[in-house]
Amino acid sequence: MDSKTTNIEGRTAEKTRPDSDVQPPWYAVRLFSNNQLKARGYFDEIALEYFIPMQYYDYEDEKGHHRRKLRPVVSNLIFVKKTMTTQAMMEVVRKSEIKMAVMTKSRENREYYEIPPKQMAEFQTMCNPELEMRKFLSSEEAKLKVGTPVMVSHGPLKGLTGRLVRQSHKYYLLKEVPGMGVMLKVSRWCCKPMTEKE
Repeated sequence: MDSKTTNIEGRTAEKTRPDSDVQPPWYAVRLFSNNQLKARGYFDEIALEYFIPMQYYDYEDEKGHHRRKLRPVVSNLIFVKKTMTTQAMMEVVRKSEIKMAVMTKSRENREYYEIPPKQMAEFQTMCNPELEMRKFLSSEEAKLKVGTPVMVSHGPLKGLTGRLVRQSHKYYLLKEVPGMGVMLKVSRWCCKPMTEKE
């Protein structure tokens, strides 16, 4: 993902590399309103790095000209890099004027779900709005998809991991994070099944 795309999608202190093990994990933060702009301002104010998946949409302006504009895929979800203790993050959520909650591991386990840095970096790469043949799914839709865990072995998506799923006679690489999933069209011949060690 280039720096221009990253800057459009979120506040980024440094470029995240998929192979980096020193990067911290991420949180998925659910907003209880559609005031994503205000939430962005709040995270900017306290210097928290965040990421919002974006996509282009086409529209016609008042003069009848066709335009393209970037907009968030979902209006109530923001991914925030964990650069503070869990207790400090709880305080960030509590002090916010916008009602929000960090997604937890489960209804029974109320610990914050931490998205591993490699998983998040791959998700960000797959969310690049310049990529074509891409589809976004709700977490419920993503869970219903049956597929084999694979790694892309060659081509422009080499190194990415996910589940190889089929839809409308086409193959896609599916990557899930809490709150949503993204699918990218891929050739099944470019994918190799993953072993448990991978």
